[in-house]
Amino acid sequence: MLGLNKRDTSFLLIVILLTMTTPFLMQPFAENSPLAQFNGGYPDLMAKVAIFGIFAMGFNILFGLTGYLSFGHAAFLGVGSYAAVWMFKLLTLNVLPAVILAVIMSGIFSLLIGWISLRRSGIYFSILTLAMAEMSYRLAYSVLTPLTNGETGLQVRPNDPRILDSATSANYPNLFGLELSSSYHWKVLGHDFTFNVGFYFCAVIAIIAFYISMRIFRSPFGMMLRAVKSNQQRMSYTGLDPRPYTLAAFVISGMYAGLAGGLLAAMDPLAGAERMQWTVGGEVVIMTILGGAGTLLGPVLGAGAIKYLENIFSKINDNVLDGWFSFLPDTVREYVVWFFSRFTGEGWALTLGLMFMLVVTFLPGGLVEGGKRIGALFRRKPKDDGDDAEHPPHSTPHVAE
Repeated sequence: MLGLNKRDTSFLLIVILLTMTTPFLMQPFAENSPLAQFNGGYPDLMAKVAIFGIFAMGFNILFGLTGYLSFGHAAFLGVGSYAAVWMFKLLTLNVLPAVILAVIMSGIFSLLIGWISLRRSGIYFSILTLAMAEMSYRLAYSVLTPLTNGETGLQVRPNDPRILDSATSANYPNLFGLELSSSYHWKVLGHDFTFNVGFYFCAVIAIIAFYISMRIFRSPFGMMLRAVKSNQQRMSYTGLDPRPYTLAAFVISGMYAGLAGGLLAAMDPLAGAERMQWTVGGEVVIMTILGGAGTLLGPVLGAGAIKYLENIFSKINDNVLDGWFSFLPDTVREYVVWFFSRFTGEGWALTLGLMFMLVVTFLPGGLVEGGKRIGALFRRKPKDDGDDAEHPPHSTPHVAE
């Protein structure tokens, strides 16, 4: 189906099912349950999981297949956001033209940055991309203020021209009149499931992006990208120039980032230079490695895990910790709460750093490798006692010459 073999088709259908049922998967606990604070079925969080999943998927095409580590992909995310907001301001609040413009503009920008950066490889390439992203961030704050509105950021305002929307009453990003902020709530058995238009719009695009990523991975082009990662010198000896392939991968990766930036602007019609900071580019690196670089589902898992845990840990404050450890004596509880508060709230970054360190140390293949190890434990069949009796531990079976 759709150019995929039977196994990949089944895999894609599972991904579609999991994506469409995200409101159920991220809202497992009843509203009145003590564990309700671990629910993550909010429209904003679910949309961010889908959007940053797209961001990580694109980065994985570059890093996972070619081995080129870029720290500058936040620049393309920012360009996509700015392009989308300008479309909202000048033409229409319909999200489709904005998303298309975001992909086109980020593709052009990534072509320029890639053409310069790919003249070097290894650590020099990484430093060049980091420098380009930092330059873009500084330009957005200063020189390009007429286009970016500097520190304030670019916002959608009621007095914007919006040529195609002049005769309509649309005042928020929408999909042919259906506002992305609108939601349907289904309350059943103490649960409050939220089905948000914006999330499902992002989810459908994420599924399409995943399908394209899968086709790239399985294509001859994907095989050439793996050859670049494996041995560029040997590839050159065969008469193949690796640079066009790496540049194509860089541009595709940048377009994915621009798509994610456009969707961020669609969910929140604001574009600021903070989306171009190097820390955002570092975050997508962590997502990809945490989930499993070079795998199809790994970057999506990494993005989902980080965004979910960030949401959960950042809202755990001292009052919540006091409630958790209320059974302890006051003096002991004070020290325990102080200790755990270093890892929650504003200290969430410390938890992320420790988690990343443990995964890199014990699971170099990321969460995907962890899943494979757990699956292998369940697939391992116990030895049959009859076989043990037939072949004692110290006996050596006869092997025919």
